This record gives sequence, structure tokens and C-alpha cells, in this order.
Amino acid sequence: MTGIRSLSSGLSALQPDAFGAEPVGERLARIRRSPHFKDGVFLNPGGETRTRPSISPLDVAKGLFDTDSRPPRAHRSPQGTIPVHATTLADISRPPATGLRLTWMGHSSVLAEIDGRRVLFDPVWGERCSPFAFAGPKRLHPVPLPLAALGPVDVVVISHDHYDHLDMPSIKTLAGTDTLFAVPLGVGAHLEHWGVSADRLRELDWQESTEIGGLTLTATPARHFCGRGLRSTQHTLWASWSVAGENHRIYHSGDTGYFEGFKDIGADYGPFDATMIQIGAYSEMWPDIHMTPEEGMRAHLDLQRGTPAGVMLPIHWATFNLAMHPWAEPGEGTMAAGRAEGARVAVPRPGEPFEPTAESVPSAPWWREVAATPAGGWPDLDQRTDVSTKTATEAPAATAGDVPGSAAEGSGEATAVPAN
Repeated sequence: MTGIRSLSSGLSALQPDAFGAEPVGERLARIRRSPHFKDGVFLNPGGETRTRPSISPLDVAKGLFDTDSRPPRAHRSPQGTIPVHATTLADISRPPATGLRLTWMGHSSVLAEIDGRRVLFDPVWGERCSPFAFAGPKRLHPVPLPLAALGPVDVVVISHDHYDHLDMPSIKTLAGTDTLFAVPLGVGAHLEHWGVSADRLRELDWQESTEIGGLTLTATPARHFCGRGLRSTQHTLWASWSVAGENHRIYHSGDTGYFEGFKDIGADYGPFDATMIQIGAYSEMWPDIHMTPEEGMRAHLDLQRGTPAGVMLPIHWATFNLAMHPWAEPGEGTMAAGRAEGARVAVPRPGEPFEPTAESVPSAPWWREVAATPAGGWPDLDQRTDVSTKTATEAPAATAGDVPGSAAEGSGEATAVPAN
């Protein structure tokens, strides 16, 4: 038995620091008391026990290597340099005229300046969303500005512990500041392991709230899963977030599949001045854990109590290739869905600040400058029909590590490089 324990300890010591840490002690006891935790795992809304994509190696192989079902190579990634806004501290040091400003830094990372406070969602400044520096999905564009140049942040909000949302190098940088962290249950174990003191953590279950600097942050349900290491214990929760200030309300979806609970979130905490909604890295192979642009727009409307109010900011796209759809498809699909519903959609370049309650928001399809032109050309921007290009012949081939169960998504399989 001693030899077995020694071997186990040795293997544990060889694990990358980026794997983080498992909840123990009172943190684990609190997790076990959660009404959303049953039989050793967190459940999705409605009591669903399936917490990972049910895709087989054969399904993945078909997506990766079947040339008849994947798109032309030119559509899989940008063909030119992604136009990143040259964000400076001056851009974001002046208070927003309306009291609310969002700066999308790429993927799901957003700096929200709301009613005099600064909230940073899912900061990922690393070069790869992976536990390894040499493997896993790599950035398609640089960060708009260094994390250290961002200025003071009142609270960092984390949606879940997958590598493309919880980035160890970014957390370690922020650990050296005095910012607070709002995270779902169990995620605090990773942050403490990386140097964040327990007194700076606000660890919440769904429907729990915390007050920080006059803001009310509430962890709201999402339909996803968790995991970073070789074993996915499902001991950390995933969440979307409502943030309410004195005058404004915003929502960040994290990663989630569409579910009816968006209506409840809208009824309880909305409507919102802006929603930040995941609309990328979707696939028919994992329909329950990510949303298509059309589903994202439906979620936005649910959150707005059925009306096309506020502004939707599409997130979780353009920065990393994590699925098999064309690189530009999420942007095109979201604009089309917005036109079909009469909803306002903001599509800023990475790093471009905008104020959602201002008269106008960024609406130019900047990705067309660097994406391969689809057959038949780009749709007319005034067209009010669905222009989604989701077809079997126009979806990009993923690489190992681009799909759920791979390096970004953190499936917990020993053969995977954890995924989104």
C-alpha cells in the first residue's frame, strides 16, 4: 500500500500546475450540500446528469478527416490579419458617458465598466487555451493590450474552469493585484492553488449573490460541464452571471447550451442593457453545451423578457478555433439572427470599446476583410433572411484539441489535451 501511495503522489507531482486543484475540506462539504450536486457530480438545469458531450472517437474522426463533410481549407481560419483595435489605457480610463462601456478583448474576455466599477469576465491573455505551452488551440490574434496595462479592476468574474475561460497565467498576474474574484462553487480551489488568497474569493452557487462596490453579482444557471485535469470529477460548477449596478444591468452567458431557464433569468434579473452571449464553437456533435447564433439570439430575447431590448454582444468566437464550423460563420449568423428579430447586435473588433446604451454601436462586419469569401459572395447587409453558412461542406476541420474533450474543453480523459 505504501508503494501505491508513493506512486500516486509521484504522478500527482508530475501534473501540470495549470490543472489546478480539487476542492477539499469545507469547500467540498459546501459543494456536497448544493441542491445542484447529486451522486458525486453537479447537474445541469432540470436535473440532467449528462455533464459532458456524448461523442465517440469515431464521430470525432469523421469530423477531423472526412473531407466530404468539412469545409474548404480557406474557410477554416482567417486569411489575413484580424483587425485588432489598438486599445490604450487612455481609451478605457475616461469614464463612459452613459455609465456603461464594454470592451471585448477576444473570445469570452470582456471588460465591463458599469456604474463606476470595472468588471473583467473570463480573462484569457495566454497564447494557448491549454495546460501546455506547446500544444492546444493557439490565438488567431494578439491581445489588444497587455493585462498589466488594463488598469485597476474591481472584480474578476469566472464562468467555469475550462482552459479557454480560466487561464492560469492570467490569474497569476491578477493575483498580484488587489482585485476580488467572483467564481462558481469549487473554482476557488484552482485560484487558491495559483496564489489568490481565500479572503479575495466570492464563491457562489446558482442564484446566490454577492455585493462588491455597489454591484450585485449573481451566479445564474448554465447548461455545460467542467474539468481541467486527467480526471473530470465534476466537482466545480459552471455558471452564467448577472451584474446589476445602480443604473445598469448586464449578463454574461459563459458557455452554455440553450435551455428554457433563460426566461427565468430574464424574469428574475433582467431585462439587461447588454447581454454577452456565447455563439461560437457549436456542433451537431455537442448540441447541448454550446449555442448556435440563432440559439444565442433566442437566449438574448428570453433574457430581455421576449422583447428585442438592449444590445447583444456575441462572444466565444474569432480568437481560437475550437470547432468545425467556418471561422466567420458565428459573426455572420448572429448579424442575420439580429436582423430577423429586429434586435441590436454589436460586433466590435477585438479591443474596441463601445457603449451599449449609446445611439449607435459597432455594426460593420470586420471579419469579411480577412475571411475567405463564400461561394456567391457575402450576403447583403440589409437582407433580413437567415444568412448562416452552416453546411456540411462549409464547416472547418478541427484539430486535435479543438473539440469538447480536447485541450480547451477539459474533458478529463487521459488521452485528451483538455477544451471550451
